[in-house]
Amino acid sequence: MDASNPVIRVPEAPPELTAEERATADWQLPVSGFGEAGQRRLKGASVLISRVGGLGGMVALHLAAAGVGRLILAHGGNVKPSDLNRQLLMSHASLGTPRIDAAVARLKALNPRLEIIAEPANITEANAARLVAQADLVMDCAPLFAERYLLNREAVAQRKPMVEAAVYELEFHLTLIVPGQTPCLRCLYPEPSTTWTRRFPVFGAVAGVAGSMAAMEAIKQLARLGTGLQGRLFTMDLRNQQVTNLRIRRLPGCPDCGTL
Repeated sequence: MDASNPVIRVPEAPPELTAEERATADWQLPVSGFGEAGQRRLKGASVLISRVGGLGGMVALHLAAAGVGRLILAHGGNVKPSDLNRQLLMSHASLGTPRIDAAVARLKALNPRLEIIAEPANITEANAARLVAQADLVMDCAPLFAERYLLNREAVAQRKPMVEAAVYELEFHLTLIVPGQTPCLRCLYPEPSTTWTRRFPVFGAVAGVAGSMAAMEAIKQLARLGTGLQGRLFTMDLRNQQVTNLRIRRLPGCPDCGTL
């Protein structure tokens, strides 16, 4: 994809930048193909992030730093000691308190202009449609397939593009789902994988690398910059730096996207 064929239909007149916003974005505004037009598109965008732990937390940090105007965050539960090896929006001082509160506080400290809609729960049947409806782009950073399938179903039904990211041990997977054009999550995984469970082995640094790349994929789509990952599954194993970039196809009769 290039700027002439955008995945996300953003308003033709996104909001103007303030002097403070220009100063904050000073190092990225000169990026070729980005400029003030790209920065304004980021400011006018809304992104839903499902879970803001190790993976989604890094996505949220980079989107907040880049100047995305609104983040919709969904994450339940309280901060535990085992979160602190990878969930960089959390802190030792926030142990025992809601994860969503710690995430909001950290992101607001980084970017006080950021608008945040905080959902103190993971993705469920009760909130999936409502949260997806508020977003221009969806980021799936949840580990459990029950949540991932719900998010996929709603993103496809509402024709919202979704960046799909996952980590395990020293490996991560990344793709861009464009409803009606690319395979969806159900095409890739017709049945739930047993790899991703509630608790799985991972280094925080792996989640950090994956989250940074997922955030960049979102920034490219929102700003109409560069080439996206639609129709391709990018994987990297940091144990040996093995990289794959595979063409993927839609699954005939897929229950989520087969009728599009």
